Amino acid sequence: MQRPTNDAQLLMLLQADADAGLRAAMQAYAPLLKSICGRVLPHDPQDAEECMADAFVALWRHAAALAGGQVPLRAWLAVTARNAAINRYHRLCRTGTVPLDDGLAETLGELAEFDRTATDKEDAVGALVAAMAPPDRDIFLRRYYLLQPCREIAAALGMTENTVHVRLSRGRERLRRALTHQEATDHAKNL
Repeated sequence: MQRPTNDAQLLMLLQADADAGLRAAMQAYAPLLKSICGRVLPHDPQDAEECMADAFVALWRHAAALAGGQVPLRAWLAVTARNAAINRYHRLCRTGTVPLDDGLAETLGELAEFDRTATDKEDAVGALVAAMAPPDRDIFLRRYYLLQPCREIAAALGMTENTVHVRLSRGRERLRRALTHQEATDHAKNL
């Protein structure tokens, strides 16, 4: 089979000839996935490469389902690689292998652009969280994106656990008000 020119052909090739399909997928998407995994795991390139490989294995396993779906392949691979890298990061943090990175919030904000499967409302929440001032943005990203416990967040940011809980509660309320206001504005525009 000739070299695929689009994602549908790539998925067909993966199903027909796994080796050729994986080579074509790596040629097309390896730089993107390497960048994503490297941003989440900047301290260990080997871990980043393993996460990238995990994403390609997942692509091979899900090729048939993806062929009939509506999800763009680039977005699916990016999210899969990002999630694999975040899971690896969590495991490394639990074992104390990786220190918390001060630039983690910025990196996670940049990675969020790859998640193209989000609804408009999820996009709005992401934009509102990105617009938060530190440390609230860092707290939200660590809690709801990295799923860190409040105790870890407090230790990483040098505050009490109660302060983290209060900031999360107040931040959720600000998000709720902003989304309600935005929905009312959008509804008024559609009248």
